[in-house]
Amino acid sequence: MKKAILLVIASMFSIAFLSNAQDKGYRFTDVKRLPTTSVKDQARAGTCWAWSGLSFFESEMMRLGKDSVNLAAMYVVRQAYDDKVVKYVRLHGSLNFSVGGAFGDVIHVLRTYGIVPIEAYPGLNYGEPTHAFGELDAVLKGYADAVIKNENKRLSTAWKTGFQGILDAYLGAYPANFTYKGKEYTPKTFAREVVGLNMEDYVNLTSYTHHPFYTSFAIEVPDNWMWETSYNLPIDEFMAVMENAIDKGFTFAWGADVSEQGFLSKEPGVAVLPVADPKEMSGAEIAKWENLPKNQLVVGAFKTGPAPEKEVTQESRQAEFDNYQTTDDHGMHVIGKATDQHGNPYFIVKNSWNRYNKFGGYFYASYPFVKSKTLNIIVHKNALPREIQKKLGIK
Repeated sequence: MKKAILLVIASMFSIAFLSNAQDKGYRFTDVKRLPTTSVKDQARAGTCWAWSGLSFFESEMMRLGKDSVNLAAMYVVRQAYDDKVVKYVRLHGSLNFSVGGAFGDVIHVLRTYGIVPIEAYPGLNYGEPTHAFGELDAVLKGYADAVIKNENKRLSTAWKTGFQGILDAYLGAYPANFTYKGKEYTPKTFAREVVGLNMEDYVNLTSYTHHPFYTSFAIEVPDNWMWETSYNLPIDEFMAVMENAIDKGFTFAWGADVSEQGFLSKEPGVAVLPVADPKEMSGAEIAKWENLPKNQLVVGAFKTGPAPEKEVTQESRQAEFDNYQTTDDHGMHVIGKATDQHGNPYFIVKNSWNRYNKFGGYFYASYPFVKSKTLNIIVHKNALPREIQKKLGIK
């Protein structure tokens, strides 16, 4: 009898131990995952805005029942650089001039110049197997600065041709005509006949208090060189747009700050917003992390699974933007929603860093992280709840 009791106790202990072990880590259940093209690799080039913006439009094509197409990010980068240098020179160098950009650049290029499939313009014309822009960025910046500082006191008629020559050498000449699936196109006819999206249907949204809500303004970040404007919504309505978009079958392009301790997209594959004080992390087994450096103590708890996150308010979000704690780091593509084993909600994010983690290049961003660290999104206007459309005057 005593032996039997001991066996039962041992069995119960084993079950409890296994249950506790199985609760470690993250277990996600996809609530909704929308169609998208394959994960791409921006490699050593700050071109996330182009890859993620085009990924969004590729999903838009799929949403509308069109054929899946991989669009050429380097075509967008090339066109944006051409326009950016004109503005940079016109402003005598008082503008951010780098490879960085924004989703508005992608819309501008598609609307103004068209687009091509990736095979028509891979942009690898400089002896590298993947994108590596260190030399190119430095050469372009040096050239543009030399044009501005020249001692002739007036611009030559050759400077723009010279700039385009550098881009031709590194990325390749513009494909004026190309063949796709047996038919010849120009970039504009391809955008019209194959891509078939109306750029006027897409809206840029943000949420900050230093401008009035339900108006539009240019987000004051260096990469917004075009001064593209965004509609300004209260944070709860901003979050409602993102949720409603996925629920209604729309993905969205997502610009966010990823220079955060809680951005753990490689391992364990999440972006979270840890509470500031370890004492607040009741139930997070914080004792396991007592030997970590103080600034890693809270973040370490998330490596074993979900843990408490900060409460985000409109005021806290604004303060972090104003204090440079939220910066314009990275463009990504949100393609779905999921929950963890405790029912906490997340957005499913497609990145452009190749298949670098256990989720094949995707990761899960918690709602607190998204609520605090989102700079802006671009989404189809029909993804907005009708009452928000009315407040913004969108038809």
